[in-house]
Amino acid sequence: MQKRQLGQSNLEVSALGLGCMGMSFGYGPPKDNHEMISLLREAVDQGVTFFDTAEVYGPFINEELVGEALEPFKGNVVIATKFGFNIQDGKMAGVNSRPDNIRRVAEASLKRLRVDVIDLLYQHRVDPNVPIEDVAGTVKDLIQEGKVKHFGLSEAGAQTIRRAHAVQPVTALQSEYSLWTRQHEKEIIPTIEELGIGFVAFSPLGKGFLAGKIDEKTQFAEGDIRNILPRYTEEARVANKALLDLLQQYAEQRNATSAQIALAWVLAQKPWIVPIPGTTKLHRLTENNRAAAIQLTAAELQEIENASAQIDVVGTRYTEQMEKSTGL
Repeated sequence: MQKRQLGQSNLEVSALGLGCMGMSFGYGPPKDNHEMISLLREAVDQGVTFFDTAEVYGPFINEELVGEALEPFKGNVVIATKFGFNIQDGKMAGVNSRPDNIRRVAEASLKRLRVDVIDLLYQHRVDPNVPIEDVAGTVKDLIQEGKVKHFGLSEAGAQTIRRAHAVQPVTALQSEYSLWTRQHEKEIIPTIEELGIGFVAFSPLGKGFLAGKIDEKTQFAEGDIRNILPRYTEEARVANKALLDLLQQYAEQRNATSAQIALAWVLAQKPWIVPIPGTTKLHRLTENNRAAAIQLTAAELQEIENASAQIDVVGTRYTEQMEKSTGL
C-alpha cells in the first residue's frame, strides 16, 4: 500500500489506516478477541501500518487488544491512542485533560499497548476547563521524556489548534470527514494546511452507511451508537439514499464498490489526509484497502462535487446532547 506523510511531520503511515474502536465498543457487544487479533494481523499483511485506538474504547479493552495483536510488529507499525475523559464505573464520565490525568493515561496506555513509546497521542476531546496550552505543554514534556513521539488533537476548532501548535507542534488532527460530513472544509482544513498538520479522517464511510449495505430496514444491535444518531433514523436513511445512488454510479463505472469510491474521494482531497475506516470483517478490510489504488480523475471529482452539492443530507451527525458533551 502507498504511504502518506501526516503534514510536515516525519510521521509516515499507510494511505489507509484502521480504526479499531468498533472491535470493542460503540457498535454492539465486543467482538471475539481471537478473530480481531487475526484481523489486525491480516491488516498488517495487507500493508496497513496505522492503527487507531483509545483508552475509552471499552474502556481499556481495545488498547489491550491492539497491544496484543500488534506486539509482534513493534517498530514497524504506528499506533495512535487518546486521552481526555474521566472513566467511572466502566463508562465515560465527562472530559478531563488535566496534566496529571494526561500523564496517568499515557503511563497506562504504554502498558496496555505493550510499547515503549506512544507513536501518536491525541487529546480525544477539547476540555473547556483546561487551557489548551497546558495540554500541549504536558504532551511536550512526555515527548521530551521519550514516552510519546507525536501530539494530536481530535475534533478541535481552528483557534484551539493554533494555540496548541504554538506550544507543541501538532502532527495530526483527527476529525470526522466523508462525502456526507464536510463541515471542516470551511475553516479547519485550510488552517491545518497552513500549519502543516496532517488530517486523520474517522468515519470516512459514514459509520457504514456510505458502504451501501445499510437501508431503512437494517436493525442495529443493542448498544450500537447508530440507534440514537439522527442521521440513522429510518426517514433519514431513506432520504440519504440519494448519496448512495451517486456513489454507486461511479462504483459501476470503475468496477469498484460504493465504499471504495467513498474512500477514494477522501484520499483525493489532500495528499496529507489519511482515512481510518473501521471494520470487524476480513472481506471488508480487503475491500477498503483496495480503495487506496483507485485514483479519481479531476473530471470525476468535479462531477461528484456538482452532484453531491444538489443533495441535502438529512439528520445531524450527533444528538444535541452528544454535541455538547463528547461525541464519538
